[in-house]
Amino acid sequence: MRGTYLGLFEKSGVMAGPWVRAGHTAICVDINCEPGVRDGVEFIQADIMEWEPPHQDYVFCAAFPPCTDLAVSGARWFKSKGWRRAADAVALVARAADLAESVGCPYLIENPVSRLSSFHKPDHMFNPCDFGGYLEAPGDAYTKKTCLWTGGGFTMPEQRRVEPTEGSKMHLLPPGPERADLRSVTPRGFAEAVYLTNGATR
Repeated sequence: MRGTYLGLFEKSGVMAGPWVRAGHTAICVDINCEPGVRDGVEFIQADIMEWEPPHQDYVFCAAFPPCTDLAVSGARWFKSKGWRRAADAVALVARAADLAESVGCPYLIENPVSRLSSFHKPDHMFNPCDFGGYLEAPGDAYTKKTCLWTGGGFTMPEQRRVEPTEGSKMHLLPPGPERADLRSVTPRGFAEAVYLTNGATR
């Protein structure tokens, strides 16, 4: 069955890629993305707090809510940011969960180790190197502990681990306007593993 992949807060389209290559339609929504069709993915520039998904047969949903005000790596700035920014960040996660549940398919919500664990313990945790072996040329040989909150019948892929020879490279990225986007890009091996486990029979 061919259907639609839905990406929320997804600018890169990496997670959508395996679904598109398998013949599915893909929609990625983010308030900061460039609208249009690229690599077979329809990118929609919209505020997810207001956007509603079109009526389609959805096969998978992945959400990547902003982590700037949630990740414990930035804990030293929590006090100066105040409660409102934290509350707004959690509201985005809640909206993503509501939308994922509403489209009636397997889903994941991704965030690094963050304040979210205080509200709901993650269902799964992984490092990119855990799935680097799913790539044609093994890659993603780095660590970045990532949490997943899942539902709708999501199945966690089996690991095909590679040695993390690149270490924790995301923490070493220099400051700049693109740093947050680079840190948030989905590891390609994990994207392939999720599709093969949750979509190859759809």
